[in-house]
Amino acid sequence: MDIGGISGFVILALDIFAIYNVYQSGASNGTKLLWTLIILILPALGLIAWFFIGPKK
Repeated sequence: MDIGGISGFVILALDIFAIYNVYQSGASNGTKLLWTLIILILPALGLIAWFFIGPKK
């Protein structure tokens, strides 16, 4: 595995973790769906945005 493959795998794992946490939050269903789409469409940027301004437990 090269560096690109490893970083891609790490981003995928963190995105799955972020989506799991989005659905564990107390946010409304619409907000959860919006965050999920942002994380899926923009994996790295969506992950960073979720970390700083996403819904919390």
